[in-house]
Amino acid sequence: MSDEGVRLQKVLANAGVASRRVSEQMIVEGRVRVNGTVVTELGSRIDPETDLVDVDGVAVQLDASKRYVILNKPTGVVSSMNDDRGRPDLRRFTKNWPERLYNVGRLDADTSGLLVLTNDGDLAHVLAHPSFGVTKVYIAKVDGQVLPQTIQRLLKGVELEDGQIAADKARLLDSSRGESLVELTLHSGRNRIVRRMMAEVGHPVVELVRRQFGPLHLGTLPVGKARELTTVERGALLTLSRRDGDTPAAPAE
Repeated sequence: MSDEGVRLQKVLANAGVASRRVSEQMIVEGRVRVNGTVVTELGSRIDPETDLVDVDGVAVQLDASKRYVILNKPTGVVSSMNDDRGRPDLRRFTKNWPERLYNVGRLDADTSGLLVLTNDGDLAHVLAHPSFGVTKVYIAKVDGQVLPQTIQRLLKGVELEDGQIAADKARLLDSSRGESLVELTLHSGRNRIVRRMMAEVGHPVVELVRRQFGPLHLGTLPVGKARELTTVERGALLTLSRRDGDTPAAPAE
């Protein structure tokens, strides 16, 4: 920080954190950090393009050119911005934003639920790459009555053709009329992993939806609708990205 740049309280106000007066109070109270260092001087200036700011440990988005969108992807839509086979793709959901957005990771065409669209490549890398261990929560409707020992098997791990995999969390939500609802939490990025795991334990998936991706929850967003992330959601994502951004990446699967 130097005499050049923009006053910190103005940056915070422009980012929508709080009014300038409240931002000044936050600074004086030691709640604001710049590049990991607490700043309490009201005259402090920063460069919004290069400096990283957080308030109460939550990252603040300073780059207004970055866009973060959550989509409740319907079934029948492929996770691509331009499908070379002419199938329904994601372009129809990004028309309201001028930026060129890309999907973070993929959902199978026959799987619905939470998909993140962004033009922030660094954040997309952290969210999508299995080396960073970002968790996803799925609700699977499966054939048959799932027993407690089956849940334990999912937690202990099942052997697939590409190696063993265990759920981070697993629980039975409901079981009736020959079908069961199972909630699975995974950090794996393997292809069709939930379907393959459930098939391996004898309960093929009938319907599958992703309800959570890292700190983001699908909530009441209707199928086929997209919206920008809230300030709180953006802060949670950016905090995750900065926390894990220096983690060395494992070889891609």
